[in-house]
Amino acid sequence: MRFENKIAIVTGATSGIGRATAERMAGEGAQVAAVGRNREVLEELASAGLGTYRADLASDDEARQAVERIHRDLGGVDILVNAAGIIASGAIDDTTPDDYDTMMNINVRSIFRLMQLCLPSIVERKGNIVNVSSVTGLRAFPGILAYCVSKAAVDQLTRCAALELAARGVRVNAVNPGVVRTNLHKRSGMDDDAYEAFAEHGRTTHPIGRIGRPEEVADLILHLASDAAGWITGVTYAIDGGRAETCAR
Repeated sequence: MRFENKIAIVTGATSGIGRATAERMAGEGAQVAAVGRNREVLEELASAGLGTYRADLASDDEARQAVERIHRDLGGVDILVNAAGIIASGAIDDTTPDDYDTMMNINVRSIFRLMQLCLPSIVERKGNIVNVSSVTGLRAFPGILAYCVSKAAVDQLTRCAALELAARGVRVNAVNPGVVRTNLHKRSGMDDDAYEAFAEHGRTTHPIGRIGRPEEVADLILHLASDAAGWITGVTYAIDGGRAETCAR
């Protein structure tokens, strides 16, 4: 029960890494505010005892309203896990400015705003923040330019915030997963057959010989959010089956 008496906000909680994190954190005693857009999954999480909040975090108004409701319902926040994000294909010559802006707004700006909105309570309670970045924040990959740039920005946002907040007793860290079996790529337009081929290809691109599971990343997030990581801040922690150690292929 590492998170007994702790209040945690988890974004992107209706799928993949966010959902696994929300469920595991609740299982270890936290009061979890699960934030997402999928009404059906939010209802499932609510039936399991999690607090649920529907919001499009690309909207400043919806993000602010969600944080205000969470503070009103739960009394504050100790832990913020920013797991919401999108991916899309596009190279330097065919990524439109609108596509680039959408990627940056959802993957970076929404994290920046959630951190700002939650910061007064997190500082007061000496809490911490964990951002979900990507191996693409650490290494460049072709064909997903805006996504790579957005995740590199998340890493730098994490480091800058960690440096600025350390003296106030707040830790900020990030996890950088390789390919994990979630709905992320399917939501970008990849059909089932293409996704299975992509996942199978991951057996060769990840030295450990397979892609990851959401629960594995959630375990690392929980560790970084726990008191056991009390002397860790400003890290961008690869959890990628060795993917960051290889060349693009």
